[in-house]
Amino acid sequence: MSEPAITVNQAELQALDDHLSKRFIKLDPGGYFIIYLDHQQGLIYAKHFTNTINHVGLACDPGTGQPLPVRGNVQREPREIYSGRTAKELCIAIFENSQSSCPITCLDHAAYLGREFMRAEAALVSGAAYVQD
Repeated sequence: MSEPAITVNQAELQALDDHLSKRFIKLDPGGYFIIYLDHQQGLIYAKHFTNTINHVGLACDPGTGQPLPVRGNVQREPREIYSGRTAKELCIAIFENSQSSCPITCLDHAAYLGREFMRAEAALVSGAAYVQD
């Protein structure tokens, strides 16, 4: 006899996810990514920007040493722009086919990016808007 299926409560899962998104995470000294979609081309893009981490753990512009603002428009040139039609294709481009060394140096950052790329892929497939977490 099989066990009865567990009922998944979407609201509870979303509350858990929201709670976990508020935890402290150490920033990746390898840099950060801005993820966005181009629905017309059917692509997920990930712009990679370099940064340094200062003595209090803030991401800083490597050229100026100034902390990067969390909100607002920052005018910086990406180190590289990656694209893919799926989360997997994008991950392969970054982790396996990068022209230079892999820009991700922390496992938690890699896991975060994988989750975000899957969310971006779902939005691309459904035609929905995507906002990076």
